[in-house]
Amino acid sequence: MSLTADSPVHSSSSDDLAAFLDAELDTTSDVSADLEIFEENEEIADHSKEDIVDETNYDLDLKRVKRRKVDLSDGVSSPQSSSSEVEATKGSSGLTSGQQSCPHPGVYAGMCMKCGQKMDDEAGVAFGYIHKNLRLANEEIARLRDKDFKNLIRRRKLYLILDLDHTLLNSTRLPDIIGDEGYLHDRDALPDNLKSSLFRLDHMLMMTKLRPFVHAFLKEASSLFEMYIYTMGERPYALEMAKLLDPGDVYFNSRVIAQGDCTQKFQKGLDVVMGQESAVLILDDTERVWAKHQDNLILMERYHFFASSCKHFGFNCKSLSEQRTDESETEGALSTVLKVLQRVHTLFFDQERKDNLEDRDVRQVLKTVRREVLQGCKIVFSRVFPTNFPAEQHHLWKMAEQLGATCVTELDQSVTHVVAMDAGTDKSHWAVKQKKFLVLPSWLEASNYMWRKQPEEKFPVPHKS
Repeated sequence: MSLTADSPVHSSSSDDLAAFLDAELDTTSDVSADLEIFEENEEIADHSKEDIVDETNYDLDLKRVKRRKVDLSDGVSSPQSSSSEVEATKGSSGLTSGQQSCPHPGVYAGMCMKCGQKMDDEAGVAFGYIHKNLRLANEEIARLRDKDFKNLIRRRKLYLILDLDHTLLNSTRLPDIIGDEGYLHDRDALPDNLKSSLFRLDHMLMMTKLRPFVHAFLKEASSLFEMYIYTMGERPYALEMAKLLDPGDVYFNSRVIAQGDCTQKFQKGLDVVMGQESAVLILDDTERVWAKHQDNLILMERYHFFASSCKHFGFNCKSLSEQRTDESETEGALSTVLKVLQRVHTLFFDQERKDNLEDRDVRQVLKTVRREVLQGCKIVFSRVFPTNFPAEQHHLWKMAEQLGATCVTELDQSVTHVVAMDAGTDKSHWAVKQKKFLVLPSWLEASNYMWRKQPEEKFPVPHKS
């Protein structure tokens, strides 16, 4: 993407930003011309692999802004203008007329990147992960999103936001690797599959395990989506994980959003993503952090490789590492969700549809795909909900409907499934007698995670004494 490709982390040269700022200050057109240099060099910027730009380069950029500030008159750059001519254009506020009429599309290092006027440090929305000290006005963000969305649609791509922990990988502290996990410290004794996906990060006192299929997933998804990392972890951790996932710097570039980039505490938001909400899909294992974007979210089954991860979430069982096993490459969560993403992408770009591509909404497409999972199923719940709790408000009832099932409270011959915790209830007896499916609530949850109806025989309902 044009804007996010150039960053302090991945910029091909600090001169790119300098040229951008100078172009902003020199332009005689409106704000729509402001980021053209990024968009014209998108392919170059997206594959830039240069080293981190040092602080000296930022100082030079800021000096350019300050130098150009006095060269503006009526919004037109005039390097040869005398100081008296500049003074003559100033109003009572001490600003040139060009500065007074400037829409201030963005702020860099405390100064308007168009007119050079000193700005409030809190003006606009911070996009520090794109460029240090960069803030953009809401109007400019909307304009950039619209422009980038149209460009992305032409390339037949959408946006994909990826969580890190428990979605793409699992990390633990080195001191926590003890007991049945102790073998992980001896790299020479590890099986080949672990050697290629397990990383000991001594400088962080941490060990990280990549989820099976993750590299294949990223490669396939990158042909359909422009991808972001979005984590509640700190930036140093996020960048370290990005290196493990994307050592060739092919997939993410500067699109790594960390906790410090969030505008709301304990919440992730698309306000700091340079993508239209109608074209964004999100993969995350935690639903509550996306309170404002539930319709964009694909909830992932958590990846618990390490024992500390299981303990943290209250599971009283052996972890994958303790069992010396792992998720399946072909049947695991990432392989499953890749098929969902491919299906959504295909439906979004369906050439048979008559409406305009730019008017389509990936959230509606996602709902359509989700409803296919339990289409044709009619469900009755038996003693699953608390007494006097409105059935229609329970999360399992809502989940079933989102998956395309019909939920009812009374039995009839059209019912296909009874969901219960105890095989001794009247409705459970009816299901057995009528040869209907009798399943645990976990059947619904598994179908939801796997995006396909699960075999009912794997979820038998026990008799409670």
